[in-house]
Amino acid sequence: MARAMADASPLPQGVDAQADRAPLGFAEFVALIASLMALTALGIDSMLPALPAIGQALGVATENQRQFVITAFLIGFGIAQLFHGPFADRFGRRPVLIAALAGYVLANIAAASATSFPLLLAARFLGGLCISASRVVTVALVRDCYSGRAMARVMSLAFMVFMAAPVLAPSFGQLILLFGDWRLIFLLIAGVSAVMLGWFAWRMPETLAPERRLPLVPARIAAAWRTAATDRFSLGYTLASTVLLGALYGFINSVQQVVQRLTGSDALLVPVFIGIASMMAIANLTNARIVLRLGTRRISHSALAAFTLVSGVHLVIATTGHETIWSFAILQALVMGCFGLATANFGAMAMERMGAIAGTASSLQGFVTVTVGAVLGALVGQAFDGTTVPLYRGFLVAGMVAFAIVAITERGRLFKPS
Repeated sequence: MARAMADASPLPQGVDAQADRAPLGFAEFVALIASLMALTALGIDSMLPALPAIGQALGVATENQRQFVITAFLIGFGIAQLFHGPFADRFGRRPVLIAALAGYVLANIAAASATSFPLLLAARFLGGLCISASRVVTVALVRDCYSGRAMARVMSLAFMVFMAAPVLAPSFGQLILLFGDWRLIFLLIAGVSAVMLGWFAWRMPETLAPERRLPLVPARIAAAWRTAATDRFSLGYTLASTVLLGALYGFINSVQQVVQRLTGSDALLVPVFIGIASMMAIANLTNARIVLRLGTRRISHSALAAFTLVSGVHLVIATTGHETIWSFAILQALVMGCFGLATANFGAMAMERMGAIAGTASSLQGFVTVTVGAVLGALVGQAFDGTTVPLYRGFLVAGMVAFAIVAITERGRLFKPS
């Protein structure tokens, strides 16, 4: 930790480096960061109850093809992070995020107006391109103001609030379908995004001081990417997060079909999803309370081991034909709790020594985790065969691969205090 702090760059003007303090009040800062993050979850999870209606309205041939409504968004979300990060390091955090939020509003209006499935996918891809700035800029904002365990605490609190989105988003989508069609979901997301645009523009000052801005030239960007890609902790924890996100996206892609096959209807989709997502929120709250005392490594490595073990147990249950809606919901909730404990800390550790290039490093890490994770998740989702066997085979492999990557990154010294 001392080495990470020594490698961190100075905080922007107006931020007390010793106090680890944001330019807003702490509660408002966490709420704003979490709400910006939640726009992504809202754009993904509110779609889940609407997938059958979208498929019927736009003539989608098979159930598995409906998953591309999620995948197109995620791929756009991942790719654009390569560009948002350098722009945020050059022009500042505010102008990049303000422009991106405005574009996200327009993309959702375009999705609501789509007359064919390809047009809807194009609008979803564009929406992912725009809202990916929220991921890059929010991480850079937090890194501008905090470092080390303090950053992990802020991210955990933000994730705790952020997790209200996946808890509430399916209910949001289901409620809208009671009063209108799936197009209204996109219009209301556009409205929420417009409100967030106003809040951010009104309250959040620029956190990147002029003297810390980096030139927008290929050589500089390539050098920053190389730094992020060759730093042992940045690379290792980014790759570990990537394979875990692949498992998560596989779950999101196929959860509607899983619940439908296990119960014969979509009636339990929302409560099952709420229960599972709530466990992630609890995990992040727990992490925020204990990370300063136990450290990021001890918590995340233990959580990853538990993630792998529970996934293996779930695969045995699914393979032997004993899967029920109860086993699915309970074991998936446990796995997602472990996922929350692991990835919240992985993100902080990946950024430990990236303070001087926070925006660009965050963009490269986000590009890898989301884009590759989306492809892995699509492979898991497209393997759906009416059972949960492909899903939990993917979870077990993801846990094992992530554990191996972390062991290599830490040179075998696992579970140590940070």
